[in-house]
Amino acid sequence: MNPLQNAAWINEPRTHEVTVRFVRIVTDPQTDLWQRSFYGFRNDNAPGLLLEYAENFTFTVRVRFSYRRQFDQCGLLIYHDSDSWFKASVEYENADFSRLGSVVTNHGHSDWATTDIETPSEIRYRLSRRGPDFLVESAFTDDTSFTQMRVFHLHCLGESTAEMGRSDPPLPPDRPVRFGVYACSPLDSSFECTFDDLRLEPCLWAAHAQEG
Repeated sequence: MNPLQNAAWINEPRTHEVTVRFVRIVTDPQTDLWQRSFYGFRNDNAPGLLLEYAENFTFTVRVRFSYRRQFDQCGLLIYHDSDSWFKASVEYENADFSRLGSVVTNHGHSDWATTDIETPSEIRYRLSRRGPDFLVESAFTDDTSFTQMRVFHLHCLGESTAEMGRSDPPLPPDRPVRFGVYACSPLDSSFECTFDDLRLEPCLWAAHAQEG
């Protein structure tokens, strides 16, 4: 069963389909997610289908796609608000290569970690949460050979602490997070992608053994 079947959209796309087995998105042109860093611009209009969940979890999905223009992308999304979110995707660059990467946005500034790959037509992602920390992995086959992309931490931007200029508190382990899938086309482009084999299960990411 598709755990996103009853999930909620942010920036709902004009064309989409959600069934018990898959999610299909046709991207709208000039949609993207990015905040400030290096480029200076702020984009916050990419569509995402998100489930709200408070427990530690592992979420696995396969996505199939056929990109058309530079920066076309689709993959995983965690979204708290415009200043605090995460995405992982293959982003199309040109006929020679694409970028497998991820963006973590904390305190309204995005980073971008990438590696260049030959453009695939499908990929699997696995996202695990353990308290305020997350592990994202990827695989290009149907087996269980997932490779770590990154470990990261998310902060919740509270209005009171932001207004006082203090550092924001970490996301508490029992605080619900919204996560799921997204797709967007930052340029004047549109493509179709399908997410299937969606699974939500207890966290498979083992806790780190504490020293002492």
